[in-house]
Amino acid sequence: MNKEEEEGEEEEEEEEEEEEAEEKWINHYSNSQRILLVGEGDFSFSLCLAKAFGDATNMVVTSIDTQDSLAKKYSHAIGNVRELEEKGCLVLLGVDATQMSQHFFLKTQRFDRIVYNFPHVGFLHRENSYCQIHKGLVKKFLKGAKKLMQKTGEIHVTHKMGEPYDKWEIEKKAAKIGLALHESVPFKKQDYPGYANKRAHGNNSNLPFALGEANTFKFTLKSRVTS
Repeated sequence: MNKEEEEGEEEEEEEEEEEEAEEKWINHYSNSQRILLVGEGDFSFSLCLAKAFGDATNMVVTSIDTQDSLAKKYSHAIGNVRELEEKGCLVLLGVDATQMSQHFFLKTQRFDRIVYNFPHVGFLHRENSYCQIHKGLVKKFLKGAKKLMQKTGEIHVTHKMGEPYDKWEIEKKAAKIGLALHESVPFKKQDYPGYANKRAHGNNSNLPFALGEANTFKFTLKSRVTS
């Protein structure tokens, strides 16, 4: 191999390294962020991110379900989990979103983004029933997430808008525990190819629920805003 060929190979290697190091984004999330996804249903949202990034080595994904319950509730959950793990994601099952800051592994970690999409305890009632409001779930999640976030990190909660969902009072609960709303942006399902929101309960657990108007609320530490 002559000198020109050697230099050409070196340039190709440098270009490949640059491509590998390139930051990859999908909406609010990038592969340079350490991301914790909480309360995943069939893991289709986290898999969407992993596919956009090319791998999932920067992600930790949790669900309150066990492997057996995932298999019973969702048609694609087990396959999605396997694909995530193949891409380098750490998947933790049996994790309660309200107690995650006490989890033996999670409590040792800090994240740039902590994401909880459509927090609910399963659709036991009509979707627009006041009985669906579970303020304790949101409050306890936010408290735990605050302990696991980086000082410059964000907590993202995606939630349906309008009555009765406004009764969850997410902003007020966040403010009480030292979090400030950075911004609230519309959530568009089509921005996340392959994402399938699930009812997560009973005989219809694998079916979607109507999203309607929904926003992603982004919270930061209040001290970060005031400093």
